[in-house]
Amino acid sequence: MGQFTDRVVVITGGGSGVGKATAALFLREGAQVVIAGRDAAKLAAAAQELQGGDALLFLPTDVTDPQQCRRLIDRATADFGRVDILVNNAGANIKARTCRELTPEVWDMMIRTNLHGAFYCTQAVLPQMLARRDGLIINVVSVAGKRANPLGGAAYVAAKFGMGAFGLVLANEEKDSGIRVSNIYPGEIDTPILEHRPKPVTPEQRAVILKPEDVAQTILFVASLPPRVSIPELIIKPTVQPYW
Repeated sequence: MGQFTDRVVVITGGGSGVGKATAALFLREGAQVVIAGRDAAKLAAAAQELQGGDALLFLPTDVTDPQQCRRLIDRATADFGRVDILVNNAGANIKARTCRELTPEVWDMMIRTNLHGAFYCTQAVLPQMLARRDGLIINVVSVAGKRANPLGGAAYVAAKFGMGAFGLVLANEEKDSGIRVSNIYPGEIDTPILEHRPKPVTPEQRAVILKPEDVAQTILFVASLPPRVSIPELIIKPTVQPYW
């Protein structure tokens, strides 16, 4: 019996990186887990690797589509009875990320993926959490949502600032409703998103930055606290990464 036995967790961006690592930890702790992502093949491969059996459901989902987000929550609820924890982890970035390079179409895609998706999934799950007066929403933001460093690019940074603000407002709105909202702001992580950096990341740099498991452990820690405890914001970064 794990500490999350009989708890149901939905994780977006669950096909790789932080999402997959988070799913593995929750499964190990007895939770029923739903992973979602745009790439059906990658999601299926992740599910096979996780070996969650009947405790794991994977559902291809494009979080930029509110109807697909609602279908995700509805399916998780139909299969497992409810959703106790939502981890808004889906995100994306592109190589041509400077203001000079951005187009309206790319800007729109970045905002929809990194910001709108969190809102759509939250909006879909909130009614049942309010009805139970219990629920936890964890937003995996980024230090780019705290510090407007050009490294992340204007669209990504704008979306992540918005995601962080959304989480803080929701937490304050629902502080008396039994709903907790936590924003986690990771620094550099060794995940597939690094492949979209304008300059390739060296093996030496990958060796010293965060691993997906580090952020997953942080998510698990936040989720393990009793209902009377809320962490509005938590920053985790590699020791070698400056923060100012």
